[in-house]
Amino acid sequence: MLMQDLKSLNFEPLRARFPELANMGGYAEHYAHMDPEGALVKLRNLGERLVDHIYLQLRLPKAPNSKFADLLTNGSFESVVDRAPRDKLHLLRKLGNKAAHGEAVHVTDALRGLYESWQLARWFHVSFMGGQTTDFAEFKEPAPEGIDSKADLKRKAKDLAEKHTIAEARLKEALQELERLRAVDEARKAAEPELSTPLTQAATHQFVTASAAATQQLRFTEDHTRQWLIDRDLHTAGWSVPAKGASDQHVGQEVEVQHQGTNHTGLGYADYVLWDDNHKPLAVIEAKKTTVDARVGQQQAKDYADGLERMYGQRPMIFCTNGHDIWVWDDAMGYPPRKVYGFYSKDTLQYRVAFQRRERRDLLSIHPDPAITDRLYQIEGIKRVAERFASCHRKALVVQATGTGKTRVAIALSKLLIEAKWAKRVLFLCDRKELRKQARNSFNEFLNEPIYVIGQKNDIGKLDARIYIGIYPGLINDLSSFDVGFFDLVVADESHRSIYNLYGDIFKYFDALQVGLTATPVEMVSRSTCQLFGCDYKLPTANYPLEQAIADGNLVPFKVVAHTTKFLRDGIKAAHLSNEQIAQLEDQGIDPNALEFEAAAIDDAIFNEDTNRIILRNLMNKGIRDADGQLPGKTIIFARKIDHARLLARLFNEMYPQFAGKFCQVIHSEEPRAEQLIDDFKGGENCKNDQLRIAISVDMLDTGIDVPEVVNLVFAKPVKSKVKFWQMIGRGTRLCKNLFGPGRDKTEFLIFDHWGNFEYHEVNSEDVEPKLPKPLTQRRYEARLELANLALAKHEIPVFDALIPQIRQDAEALPDNSIGVRDAWQDVQLARDETLLKQFAPTTRQTLLERVAPLMNAVDVRGQGEALRWDLLLLKAQKEALLLPDNPNACHGDIEEWLGRLPPHLNPVRAKAEDLKRIHSKAFWAKPSHADLEAMRTSLREIIHLADKPQRPTGPGTPVIDVTENTDDIQTTWRATKIKTVDYAIYRKNVQAALEPLFDTEPVLRKIRNGELVTDSELDQLNSLMHTRNPDVDLGTLREFFPDTAVPLGQILRSIVGLDNVAVNQRFTTFAQKHHLSSEQLRFLTLLKDHIRQFGAITTDALFNPPFTRIHTEGLVGVFPIEAQLTELVGIVNTFGEPIQAPASH
Repeated sequence: MLMQDLKSLNFEPLRARFPELANMGGYAEHYAHMDPEGALVKLRNLGERLVDHIYLQLRLPKAPNSKFADLLTNGSFESVVDRAPRDKLHLLRKLGNKAAHGEAVHVTDALRGLYESWQLARWFHVSFMGGQTTDFAEFKEPAPEGIDSKADLKRKAKDLAEKHTIAEARLKEALQELERLRAVDEARKAAEPELSTPLTQAATHQFVTASAAATQQLRFTEDHTRQWLIDRDLHTAGWSVPAKGASDQHVGQEVEVQHQGTNHTGLGYADYVLWDDNHKPLAVIEAKKTTVDARVGQQQAKDYADGLERMYGQRPMIFCTNGHDIWVWDDAMGYPPRKVYGFYSKDTLQYRVAFQRRERRDLLSIHPDPAITDRLYQIEGIKRVAERFASCHRKALVVQATGTGKTRVAIALSKLLIEAKWAKRVLFLCDRKELRKQARNSFNEFLNEPIYVIGQKNDIGKLDARIYIGIYPGLINDLSSFDVGFFDLVVADESHRSIYNLYGDIFKYFDALQVGLTATPVEMVSRSTCQLFGCDYKLPTANYPLEQAIADGNLVPFKVVAHTTKFLRDGIKAAHLSNEQIAQLEDQGIDPNALEFEAAAIDDAIFNEDTNRIILRNLMNKGIRDADGQLPGKTIIFARKIDHARLLARLFNEMYPQFAGKFCQVIHSEEPRAEQLIDDFKGGENCKNDQLRIAISVDMLDTGIDVPEVVNLVFAKPVKSKVKFWQMIGRGTRLCKNLFGPGRDKTEFLIFDHWGNFEYHEVNSEDVEPKLPKPLTQRRYEARLELANLALAKHEIPVFDALIPQIRQDAEALPDNSIGVRDAWQDVQLARDETLLKQFAPTTRQTLLERVAPLMNAVDVRGQGEALRWDLLLLKAQKEALLLPDNPNACHGDIEEWLGRLPPHLNPVRAKAEDLKRIHSKAFWAKPSHADLEAMRTSLREIIHLADKPQRPTGPGTPVIDVTENTDDIQTTWRATKIKTVDYAIYRKNVQAALEPLFDTEPVLRKIRNGELVTDSELDQLNSLMHTRNPDVDLGTLREFFPDTAVPLGQILRSIVGLDNVAVNQRFTTFAQKHHLSSEQLRFLTLLKDHIRQFGAITTDALFNPPFTRIHTEGLVGVFPIEAQLTELVGIVNTFGEPIQAPASH
């Protein structure tokens, strides 16, 4: 049944011959405001139906089952229809597709679609029907109430949960409508045989001439494009722009502005002014042509802002745009112009213009809350960020070693900015759900602010919170829920290279103060991360490295045990097996001669059970034990893959059945109870298994998880990424008070390195940037470009001509609202320019490959994976056909195999029987042409997803053997970390442990602790005594940790046995909190504290020499000019006494 007649405002001249086109236009008009999705789907049908009529009447050839995009890019159609109307048809197709698939569309989209459809209707009427332009009245925009006031209520009553279902039903209905209309066409063709006969060349030429004349006569231009783009972006930000250039109480267009010096009247007219509820200007927008740089209008917009400020007493925010690029200039707050990706909502403008400019406080006059951050380096880091923001920078990067309180810094900084009225809403981002839960708990603990967790059910509205916590993958698809200025501060946890590569658009989209937090050592922070957060390469805003944290006693040091077996070092090779090992293999039914595995393949391509038993036994025997000294403390074993992890767990349960499977468990994303297992491993109120002591991790515990009780890390896999390696080490560095009983804190942890990871990273100092696989859409686009270039080189012009529309169609599919597409809009326009594509100049081809191809990942191709792989396979076959036309096609077998998996009983497959029969024939593969393969690609593409999945090998998977390793071949060595503070902390601990029993009995030690001088002979005596008690300790080794060899050994020993590191820290931290110091002063205190901790004391004179003069040339008095502060600090220094001086030589 065809659509009922519905009178239209703009399409009635079509009704006489094509009533369905007039009805579609009428439907779209009447529901444009109330149901823009339905209106756009109907307009898409109107455009496709209009194209059907052109094909029918001009008898143009087309492939069976051609889609709208195929019809528009068909060479026969392009030869008779000018580019301007084709561009408008493409626009209707894209808008209709967005609406049909449930993507966000607005009333402005529907109104633009109506206007473009009206232009197409006029062109069709004049060029095809022989009508006159005067038959159409001026375009009339439909009234907001439409034809059916009840429809608005119905639309508002729709449950959002049904949105996807509604979209699918709408698309299905649209396709059914077209099928019904096309069935009428087919019946007409059957009744009128002449419709199947090609038109004469003269008749076709007549239409082409008429079409070109109509296009010229109707002056198809982009006169509405810029306005539509701006109105669309304003609508996205919540501003409703009145039609036809009108103004209302919220949005003014062509607003008269006084005090302009451009003419004698002193008047100017601003393109847009956004008004507050009190009718004061919030923003002024200067619009330039799409072909002009938006910043050209910057000065003019400033003049308008000056005039509006004089007229209304409030300076508006300044925006400049050409429809593609948008620049904002908040000159009232001292910021230079910056690029943004949308306009601010009214709420954002009210805060940033009407409130913040009046209420914002001096950021440097407010100090971090000591209840949140009580450590000197944390206070310094926050001060550095605050100073950077106060100097009108908008980005900062903070590098802090794992376990030093990055989240606390984020919380304290958030509170500081909120109190200073610099931030209304804060977004905290992390990369995993577990870290999101940790962050929420931490913010809840320290801040009394409403919190909204993105991606979870909340007790508060999405727009009503102060703190927002989300994960990168969840937010990247939800950006449109917020305007670009919604957040005032964005804090990104673990801001490393992979975050930039995958989720960089988040940081571009939100126009906010941005802080990156990372534990990645500064020498490993990538250039792209530094650029993202506005820092020079390897010069972050604040840096607190692992070495410093261990030296300060804020992290614990670690010992490294390299523990390897022969198989782990050399692999499993038949020639190197002993007779006993060969016999074991034969007993297991395995041919020893078939084993030839390099070391890298162990626990990946092959498992040997005994190798893994040795790893587990070593942990149980040599690992740091719990408070009772009976069992290993909490341990993370890093396994190669899930099968390896499960093997380790099985072997553990076999070796230690007394633990009943509760002591050691696998934690991996494939495990259904992964989050509960993490809670069990952490302990606490959510724990359901307090016996879990050993967690075997496959990626889940490698980074970010906070379990201070961990005292053993087992590297049962190689780790090639230096960044990830040090993040994994960070799982053990956290302090843990009273871990082994009252007053017995965690002082170190142990690393068992079974794969030589430390040795590998000493040799390979540079971290290799991981390469992300290209998306299928990008690979297909690049393959088409490569094939087009090859066709041109081979002078196969028909092949080249067939590819160009496909390349252009790929570019047309790019979403214009994507951040990447907006950034590269000029390149995208080139990629959509048919004339330039047909020229295919080298510079054009380079632009397409380097700039446009990477944008293809923005195309939504959900559910089309198999179709895209089919495209790639056929493109490869087409390339083979061009390169080696006389040879058998190398892709024949792969194509046959794929098609062989299609279930023949399915109706869609049956419908393709003729094409399947043809492609399976020997005749087809004798010498298939590009056109032959293309016909098969398009015909079979729609059913290719129905193919059964390839049969996977049904074997046992990774082979598992059980060969006993020779214990004599096991190598165990304690190795230095080559991190001076770590190795020194461990060695210092050994010296201290050897000296402590002698404090009360050894006179040399009493002299050192009393600050008295000791002679070399006395030190030799002490060293000899220690050797008898602990052969591994040599006092002379201590000198190697100090580059200044003139430091007396007695003084070094005093720093070990005589000073309380916590007391030193406390004295200076109390001083810093009392006086609210600057970051420069805090840096000075850090240097001073380090010196006293290392050397025991310092003279006041030394505070006027390097390294203290690096901070200020005048040293102490230059950094602390206030006399009261200076006097108090000198008093603190004097409490440590005078440093021990070596006896003067005579």
